[in-house]
Amino acid sequence: MGIQEIATVTGLSKSTVSRALRGMENVAETTIDEVRRVADELGYVPSSAAAGLATGRQRAVGVVVPVIDRWFYVKALGGVDAELRRAGYDLVLYNLGGPGGDRDRAFRRSMLRHRVDALVLLSLVLDATERAELELTRHPMIVIGGPAPGLRNIGVDDRAVTRIAVDHLCGLGHRRVAYVGGQDEAGMNVAVPHLRRDGFVDAMRAAGHAVPDRWLLDGRFSFAGGLAAGNALFGGRAGAGAGAGAGAGLDRPTAVLCASDEMALGVLLAAGQAGLSVPGDVSVIGIDGHEYGATVGLTTVAQDPEAQGRAAARAVLAEVDGGAAGAIVAAPAHLVVRGTTGPPRG
Repeated sequence: MGIQEIATVTGLSKSTVSRALRGMENVAETTIDEVRRVADELGYVPSSAAAGLATGRQRAVGVVVPVIDRWFYVKALGGVDAELRRAGYDLVLYNLGGPGGDRDRAFRRSMLRHRVDALVLLSLVLDATERAELELTRHPMIVIGGPAPGLRNIGVDDRAVTRIAVDHLCGLGHRRVAYVGGQDEAGMNVAVPHLRRDGFVDAMRAAGHAVPDRWLLDGRFSFAGGLAAGNALFGGRAGAGAGAGAGAGLDRPTAVLCASDEMALGVLLAAGQAGLSVPGDVSVIGIDGHEYGATVGLTTVAQDPEAQGRAAARAVLAEVDGGAAGAIVAAPAHLVVRGTTGPPRG
């Protein structure tokens, strides 16, 4: 149902109907009342663009994601959407499609300037051109995930979460700990992998334990990458069988810390394929709090990306409504001990 149908019923021109729906001063009150009555009877719902002409707002927030098939992004997006719906705002999704996608579509053209009132960026670092384009919009902006220079962000302290995991493993008596991290090829904030790895190395050094370079592996922040890294650590499926890990145990870590639960799930599979018991032969801990981790009993340092999404939406909406940009504190994270970590054997 559109303006033309209202114009047909009332006998008014489309331009007069449009002005009446917006309550403009050059339209008689009786005409406004008549148009709105007919609009209600016909079930007319004004578009966000038309409403923006009257209020100066689109009542929509743009959310830019690197890809849409990762657990963190899906959860954070759900939190943003829930908060926007509660406030009567629409969500406009811009999927960059990973490294092979078209960032130009979102950043170097004008569509962001005219369709939204604010922007939420998920785990993105912007180049100078992208920053300049977005600054022209004067929209409130916030990043969910790792830090982005010059922009507010909400997320966990990535160095701290690995320190929590290291403290747990060292408290159990582990001294030989490997790390699975690496870059997310699908477009994660590049700072996150580095911060988590640095946090791990620094925490191990502070505890007095060296980490050989061969125990710092690239798991690409994916299940498949974690499986490949686990195979590299444990000797792959060729070593499967009773006691397979015994001979290699002198050069095998007693624990593996993974920078994401998705990688940790892959490492768990690799351990099983190599004939290793968890946590008897090797302990495994992840980071994030993925629901699949709870299913398999994975110890993890959990965060709540849905709550981060809600907080980010509230922050930009407050600015849209004229409020000041408030300070953002680090999102909470906490250790969840389950069945994949225990004391080292012997």
